[in-house]
Amino acid sequence: MSSKLWGGRFDLPTNKLVEEFNATILIEKRLFPVDIKGSIAHATMLAKQEIITQEEAAQIISGLQAVAKEVEEGTFVYDTADEDVHMSIEKRMTEIIGPVGGKLHTARSRNDQTTLDSKMHMRATIKENLALIRQMQEVIIQRAKGEINVIMPGYTHLQTGQPILFSHWIMAYFWMLERDFSRFEDLYKRMGQCPLGSAALAGTTFPIDRFYTAELLGFDEPTPNSIDSVSDRDHMVEFNAAAAICFMHLSRLSEEIVMFSSQDFKFIELSDDFCTGSSIMPQKKNPDIAEKIRGKTGRMYGNLMAILTTMKGLPLAYNTDMSEDKEAVYDSMDTLQLSLQVMTPMIEKMVIIEANTRNAADRGFSTATDMADYLVRKGLPFREAHHVVGSTVNYCIKHDKKLDELTIDEFRSFSELIEDDIYQDITLEACVSARASYGGTAPQAVEAQIQRAESIVAAD
Repeated sequence: MSSKLWGGRFDLPTNKLVEEFNATILIEKRLFPVDIKGSIAHATMLAKQEIITQEEAAQIISGLQAVAKEVEEGTFVYDTADEDVHMSIEKRMTEIIGPVGGKLHTARSRNDQTTLDSKMHMRATIKENLALIRQMQEVIIQRAKGEINVIMPGYTHLQTGQPILFSHWIMAYFWMLERDFSRFEDLYKRMGQCPLGSAALAGTTFPIDRFYTAELLGFDEPTPNSIDSVSDRDHMVEFNAAAAICFMHLSRLSEEIVMFSSQDFKFIELSDDFCTGSSIMPQKKNPDIAEKIRGKTGRMYGNLMAILTTMKGLPLAYNTDMSEDKEAVYDSMDTLQLSLQVMTPMIEKMVIIEANTRNAADRGFSTATDMADYLVRKGLPFREAHHVVGSTVNYCIKHDKKLDELTIDEFRSFSELIEDDIYQDITLEACVSARASYGGTAPQAVEAQIQRAESIVAAD
């Protein structure tokens, strides 16, 4: 006869290999606190509805609290024979308080338990993620304010485009992270329905109060369909999607940190405690943290594809395939949080080398668009102005000159509209300051952007 809590149907005990293969308990250790919390709420509701007595509920809750203490103190024994977190806790609680422990599972199933646990744990994790994203955003704001007037080149196709402010560049990542924040925040709201009480798939014959347990556990309301409740893993898919998108942003920033810290750019100097050296080349200072984050992005994308593929062809309602949701999701949770934790101080401590960023902006004809705009203001159609400036740049390249090194006669050989005031219009400062449109790189526009960002962060 099977010794399992569900073993009445079986003549033979579970094969040891099957136990090892099926067991998720070692993966689910992080779920023990929320599973116990859910069970306490369920026992409280059962007593309220007079499905069990108040005395029985008190005994069950006392046993659950004893299990929680063992878990907290590290004395709890995790046994793969118990299969999962739910069976393990119920078994140990029953050992502590006796047969009355078996009444806890009245009007519920492991199917609604596992969805409840994953939602409760994920909602707590999302709160942690939101706090970590805000911390990184705060550092970005401080860096933008501290280097508000530092000029650097802005790129398209990794070719010098136009001069911009460093503050404008780094604030671009603030807004990427703000979208990440909103995605996690929206997911948290969508997870406001409590699945507890859906039982195996069809609800229960007992007069339970699902609104009461939802309230006890901090949810907005119970889920409206018991079949969907136990087969829903949308929150797991969405979390991995939001985490993958956030990691895409971290990876893009990491790529620029790797690039800008190289000797060929040398726009930034990373702090020694966020770099490593070479085993053979003593001069090397490698941006390994940024590279590592960039590399982990592939794993984050893989985790998203894993959960999507697991769920893509499952019939209703619960299937054991769904137990494969945890490893990929937990990996995304841990990887994202650790990466945010390590990247924030790296950005905070990096040094901006202003002379190098300015010199780079002064190369590559980054003010060419402003010369075209100058000609447009003189009355030349933009397409003609574009051609004039292109010809001027071609001339400069052949004669190894920058635009502001041309004489007025050289300028006028391309257009009679050009006058001495051209020189003041194609300085780096003039080019940056001229872009005062909303969201632009002019100092006053960036300051307004920073103020808006500060108000968003302060609102939390």
